Parts: sequence; C-alpha cells; structure tokens
Amino acid sequence: MTGMTVEELAAISGLSKTAIEEAEAAPVFADADVTDRLRSVFESRGILFLGAGEGDDPGAGPGVRLRQRSHDEGIRPQNLNAANDD
Repeated sequence: MTGMTVEELAAISGLSKTAIEEAEAAPVFADADVTDRLRSVFESRGILFLGAGEGDDPGAGPGVRLRQRSHDEGIRPQNLNAANDD
C-alpha cells in the first residue's frame, strides 16, 4: 500500500530487515517495540489501522486502509517557486 521496500522500511523504522521479515511471517508477533515502530511508520505514510467494526462495514473484521486525502493538499515542495509566492 505504501510502495516501500523492506530495505526502505528498515531504514525508516531503524529495524533490521530480518526483524521486519520475521514480523511479516509470524501469525502473531509479540514484540511490542517492533510492532509499534512499524505501525508508526505506516501511519505516517497514510495507513489507517481499523479495529473490528470500524470503517464502512460495521460487520467487518480488523484491517487497514489508506487515509483519504483532502482535495487541497497545498503545494508540494518540488513545485514551490516565485510564481506561487503570496
């Protein structure tokens, strides 16, 4: 959903590639530090974590979705120039 590679996620989160791969492969992962770091990175990239019954379907189980972006996100840094100074 974010388009990040494991290597990028490791660099951003400060976790090892191995720790991320182990978390991904485990049916239940109990290391709170790893899950908290991963959740923080994903949330900063627009991922919403939904509990049971959250979102559009009250009967749905837990899951994830991308945050809806507002129509006016402002000007991206790469597009800033003297023409759009106010």
